[in-house]
Amino acid sequence: MKRSYFLIALVFFQAVCALFFVAEIVLTILGARSAPIPWQTRELLEIGAALGLVLGVVLGGVTLRRTLAEKARAEKSLQQVQTAFRDHLGATFDGWALTPAERDVALFSIKGLSVQEIADLRNTSDGTVKAQCNAIYRKAGVTGRAQLMSLFLEDLLAEDTVWSTSRTT
Repeated sequence: MKRSYFLIALVFFQAVCALFFVAEIVLTILGARSAPIPWQTRELLEIGAALGLVLGVVLGGVTLRRTLAEKARAEKSLQQVQTAFRDHLGATFDGWALTPAERDVALFSIKGLSVQEIADLRNTSDGTVKAQCNAIYRKAGVTGRAQLMSLFLEDLLAEDTVWSTSRTT
């Protein structure tokens, strides 16, 4: 939280510094300066504004580097979860003794594709996909797509998750 306040203060300071430089340019172009500023004060203001902008660039780079590192960690974690889920799917399909065609249909079903979409992807008829779905449901011990998907959703939300209070199966 302190870091957020610091970054907000830094952005505000940078905006003031940038405004100082822009105002200097505009006032010089318009000749609207009413009273000259002593050169010592002017130099101090310019040095302070320049330091503020440089500090903003440095801290912006640090923040960008941290953000990219966090993104890389999140992507790695997601990849690990995806790999674990694919492994779990494969093991479950092996346990059900699904044929290669049934594995494809089951995966497409879990992804939410319709029977027609699965048939189009596999270059088969709707009837073939429906027959394969029925075989998958029978081998998995479920009555339909919703129950098939819930088997895997239940595994993802196992009892050790924060939200689980009791198991109702």
